[in-house]
Amino acid sequence: MLVATAAALVVGGIAWLAGSQSVADLCWAVGTVLAIVPAVAWVVVALRKGRAGVDLIAVLALVGTLAVGEFLAGALIALMLATGRALDAAAERRASHDLRALLEHAPRSARRRRGQEVTVVPLTEAAVGDVLVVGPGDVVPVDGRVSDGIAVLDESVLTGESEQVERGIEDAVRSGVVNAGGVFEITATATAEDSTYAEIVRLAEQAGAQRAPTVRLAERYAAWFLPLSLALAGLAWLLSGSATRAVAVLVVATPCPLLLAAPVAIVSGLSRAARRGVIVRDGVALENLGRARTLVIDKTGTLTAGRPRVLEVAAAPGRSPTEVLRLAASLDQMSTHVLAQAIVHEARTRELALSLPRDSTEEPGRGPTGTVDGHHLTVGKTDLAPADLPAWARAVDNRAILDGAAIAWLSVDGALAGAVLLRDPLRLDAPHTVQRLREAGLTRLVMLTGDRPEPAREVGAVLGLDEVRSEQSPADKVAAVRAESARTVTLMVGDGVNDAPALAAADIGAAMGARGSSASSEAADIVLTTDRVDRLSDAMEIATRARRIAVQSAAGGMALSLLAMVAALFGLLPPAVGALLQEAIDVVVILNALRALLPARGVRPPIEPDTEDLLHRFAAEHDDLRDTLDVIREAAGLLTTEHGPRALAAVREIDRLLTERLLPHEHAEEHQLYPALTRRLGGPEATETMSRAHTEIDRLARRITTHLHLADEEGHLRPEQIDDLTACLYGLHAVLRLHFQQEEESYFSLIP
Repeated sequence: MLVATAAALVVGGIAWLAGSQSVADLCWAVGTVLAIVPAVAWVVVALRKGRAGVDLIAVLALVGTLAVGEFLAGALIALMLATGRALDAAAERRASHDLRALLEHAPRSARRRRGQEVTVVPLTEAAVGDVLVVGPGDVVPVDGRVSDGIAVLDESVLTGESEQVERGIEDAVRSGVVNAGGVFEITATATAEDSTYAEIVRLAEQAGAQRAPTVRLAERYAAWFLPLSLALAGLAWLLSGSATRAVAVLVVATPCPLLLAAPVAIVSGLSRAARRGVIVRDGVALENLGRARTLVIDKTGTLTAGRPRVLEVAAAPGRSPTEVLRLAASLDQMSTHVLAQAIVHEARTRELALSLPRDSTEEPGRGPTGTVDGHHLTVGKTDLAPADLPAWARAVDNRAILDGAAIAWLSVDGALAGAVLLRDPLRLDAPHTVQRLREAGLTRLVMLTGDRPEPAREVGAVLGLDEVRSEQSPADKVAAVRAESARTVTLMVGDGVNDAPALAAADIGAAMGARGSSASSEAADIVLTTDRVDRLSDAMEIATRARRIAVQSAAGGMALSLLAMVAALFGLLPPAVGALLQEAIDVVVILNALRALLPARGVRPPIEPDTEDLLHRFAAEHDDLRDTLDVIREAAGLLTTEHGPRALAAVREIDRLLTERLLPHEHAEEHQLYPALTRRLGGPEATETMSRAHTEIDRLARRITTHLHLADEEGHLRPEQIDDLTACLYGLHAVLRLHFQQEEESYFSLIP
């Protein structure tokens, strides 16, 4: 249509320049007729759906130009309609590229190995338990666990992250990711239909299945814009007695922006969200997300990591925290319990050499027992009553109560040797995400959790939530969501099966799809395909901006059309000039709508590759230094009970760890990481507080060294040193723990 109408206009223009007015009028009339046919079809389709669309104005304008002999104006309107439709189609193709890419990327077959034979089978034939071979460049066909080889994966299709990740034996692998390394094998844990990628494809297909609500809003505008246009055209005819002036009003009243620009903005928003790892089912969800004012959010797996992590390792007198962790992890290698897996993961993170246990057994609810390095070990619960625990163990038990942590006791040859405290930690990106969500327009944040009140209140206090409800059943969550939805547009975020009813009950449900249940993803309007809750704040900002641009484009287009109609009413715009003006209005508002594809102004620049490498390096060093924090805490506790050679040796070990490991790490952060972050964070002021913490850490370290020099002069710790030295160790532990947490939340959470 665009080519035909443009050709008619150009040929007619050439004929007019050649002095053949009749040939020019014929060409322009043909172009007008070519546009009338599809325009009438669009109107009929709209009427069948019960909508009197503004395309009716375009039909009346085209017919009017033919009736009064304004063939040039008719040809210009025809070109305007064709151009608008072409721009709309091109914009939607560009805006929906990321959604279509998901569909095009879907695997169709798999290589199944049975014995020594590998055969290519249709994806539908891959069953749970099948061993599948994934070659270099292949798309992982189904969800599974690595059973042979090391998987180096490009997960950008699912998460939007370009960095490759490595998965070892028994690590979970999601369908849809690309093998960026050598050949490996997986054991399927789900069929193709039930795998991660199939769910994302279904969401992507649904994303384009419904019209955006702003389009319906535009049609509501058309309910009064159409009669207003006809009234002004009639008034122009009545006042001037000229049908040409009435046609001029109809020409500039053809508001393509009303129906074209708004959906372009909405689909552009869907595309930007998809590129950030957020799949939105449809435009309805995107617009509602932009209007949300209350957030109801689950705790476990959403605000917290969803899996326990070692908080602290405590050792009995005569043992070290490192030794306790190594022995406990050696025995726990044979256990499938979630706490055991966390202990083993922590030991491997610290690169401890684990021993292979023998005669290992596990009693449900008690923990494993076995022989490690010739000693009989148990890890788990203890048979001792709290009152019968030794002093150091009572202190550990008390800390666990205060921190809301679980305890895995280690016994060696029947005697308590240490304890590992574990807790589901807050996500590093949670505090920053909460702040951004409030900036995006949320005014009330409510946390619902089935957990106990103590840890729930602690999370709520750290994040500054408006309300915290603990020990919530699925029915309680549904009731709470409905109560919030009755007051304002409410967004619910969850990840588990128990969250699915609440997600369905909310105005907008968002599921953590990377590790969440398929039930929650099915019930949600929005799925975060990457395991980062900060993507939710990205989606909020994108949705708010896309909705604002959509309404701005539609309203702006109508306002400009109304001004042009008034000018035509008073005879200031002949039909041909009005058609050119309307064409310009169309182009401007559609280009404005395409701004929804671009980042908003003021968005901080992305992290540079070198800076990202530094963040990864120092984050890994943090993990490696956690045992130092345990040792400092243990030494401080030891000083409260004895002041002899063992206490002096413990302080000397602290001084060595500070000198050889911790202080070089802090100095490297100060001189390498912080300057690199300056551009991303907006200036050196953003790191001043952390630099002050480095100064305090240096001061306390020097003070501990001075205490050692004084003790060396006397050959022992003097009584007058004990109080200050104990305060230094406890203070250093507190400062380091807070400093590590702040860096992880403020800086390491920036890692894409």
